[in-house]
Amino acid sequence: MFSTTARVRAVIGWREWVGLPALGVAALEVKVDTGARTSALHAFGLRSTTVDGRVWLQFTVQPRRALSPGSTAAAPVSVIAPLIDERLVKNSGGIAELRPVIRTEVALAGQAWPVEITLTDRDEMGFRMLLGREALRGRCVVDPGRSYILGRPERAPRKPRYVVV
Repeated sequence: MFSTTARVRAVIGWREWVGLPALGVAALEVKVDTGARTSALHAFGLRSTTVDGRVWLQFTVQPRRALSPGSTAAAPVSVIAPLIDERLVKNSGGIAELRPVIRTEVALAGQAWPVEITLTDRDEMGFRMLLGREALRGRCVVDPGRSYILGRPERAPRKPRYVVV
């Protein structure tokens, strides 16, 4: 029997754009990974500090890497967030590593909700962030054959290479 109170879930592709508004990241391309339980974000320059007995992490997020020589990456964003946990997570090579965990909001499909994200070095990976199944549970359905179902962020208008006067 079907429930008449079922929640409508957004259909997303295996690649999408999300925002991390509390971290100051307007647009970040993610790989949706239902095989990963937790989400993972590329973070570097990680330092910790203790304030009033609570551990805070300072790190930098590079929302988009330069895709080819001569192209430009998005400006890096400096972030400060409270450490909520440390977890052993298997990386893409199957090796367990202890990662710090933060909680922040993810904005996707016209909604925003809190998610837990592990911080790691994803510099060699194609995507700066993996969006894992815990972040999607009850909110999204993944169509693995499609990408960017929700669209792409608007780009700033290109500057002309030359001006005719």
